[in-house]
Amino acid sequence: MPRKKAATNATLEKLGIKPYAEKKGEDYMNDAQYEHFRNILDTWKKQLMEEVDRTVHHMQDEAANFPDPVDRASQEEEFSLELRTRDRERKLLKKISQSIVKIDEEEYGFCESCSIEIGIRRLEARPTAEMCIDCKTLDEIKERQYG
Repeated sequence: MPRKKAATNATLEKLGIKPYAEKKGEDYMNDAQYEHFRNILDTWKKQLMEEVDRTVHHMQDEAANFPDPVDRASQEEEFSLELRTRDRERKLLKKISQSIVKIDEEEYGFCESCSIEIGIRRLEARPTAEMCIDCKTLDEIKERQYG
């Protein structure tokens, strides 16, 4: 259990957001929780967009036609790695946007497979989670078995 808390805190610390303090007897996915997760998702999205801008400027500023093939290859490899990272982040941005839409529709925080609560701490660790831990575990087992 401490490991799970560390993952949650690492995600939130990276975004500069405090974990949600649940109040005794409060409903799951109330307005305060929706606001908390919208804040997490908006902050995360903003950080990713800043990285995209930084990458574009870096590639424009650093692009050079090196006469030495080794230097040119090194730069191309660096740019290739950066572009792959940005491609993964582009896919993540899409999931973040989908999660924000779910908040707007008040469907965020519930498992797409079984409709039970995903849980505050799991969502803080992975704000784009779409399945509860049990369904996700089963999904991963099936994926490993059937390729």
